[in-house]
Amino acid sequence: MSPQDSRGRRRGAQHVFDVVRREQVSPHLVRLHLGGPAFAEFAAGIGEAQAAATDKYVKLLFARPGLGLEPPYDMDALRARLAPEDMPSRRTYTVRSIDAASGTIAVDFVVHGDEGIAGPWAAAAGPGDRVALSGPGGGYAPAHDVDAHVLLGDESALPAIAAALESLPADARGLVVIEVAGPEEEVALAKPAGVAVTWVHRGTAAYGALLTAVVENLEVPAGTFDVFAHGEREAMKRLRPLLTGAWGVPRDRLSLSAYWAFGRAEDTFQAEKREPVGQIFEPGPA
Repeated sequence: MSPQDSRGRRRGAQHVFDVVRREQVSPHLVRLHLGGPAFAEFAAGIGEAQAAATDKYVKLLFARPGLGLEPPYDMDALRARLAPEDMPSRRTYTVRSIDAASGTIAVDFVVHGDEGIAGPWAAAAGPGDRVALSGPGGGYAPAHDVDAHVLLGDESALPAIAAALESLPADARGLVVIEVAGPEEEVALAKPAGVAVTWVHRGTAAYGALLTAVVENLEVPAGTFDVFAHGEREAMKRLRPLLTGAWGVPRDRLSLSAYWAFGRAEDTFQAEKREPVGQIFEPGPA
């Protein structure tokens, strides 16, 4: 039996959403609006902390084409009859927004041709297609008692950064650094006038290399501030000593983690979180 929460719902329960609408936000960024009957139960399961979080995420399940599997997936039954490589694959994505009026959630996908699982699916998805997901999770929201906000990341963090900016009061101050492939991948951001945004164009450089170089050359923000920094794993590992050391950001003002790792599928990436190679923060004393 699956564990249940205080309302009697199964934790990690799958919600089967329909693709309602598709947007091409930039050449390599696709936004899918997901809705249908599953929205009501999904929305009812959002707790107070998740509702406030600007980094809400969901875990989507993708079945291998040709196996004839339809969501929702009985994962225990499938494990009993399928080889591990034939099991539906789980991928984590940030929820860009939730629209209660239309009963939809928006999820952004970075698409690079036929690379990966979720990207090609999103590139081809259209109204009527279905996808199973669980969640949401999430734990970050801009602090209310700081002088400024610092938001750092690459394309994978762009939805959470955009949501955080939209949540800020009109008089908020801060700085944002976002690394994307090139100028054509920049998107419009709704933000307070006092928040400065710097776009970094990666070109042929390694993922995260230019992002970290720009941040390492910034002056430490004046006053009190919080930091949201998410993106490629090695880039986040490189930023950690700067943010916790020279910048002196206390842990309760720092949201820092890897959303992905170059050359790793999500299954491997998630497994490596338990290994030294996958850890952003150095382990504390035993």
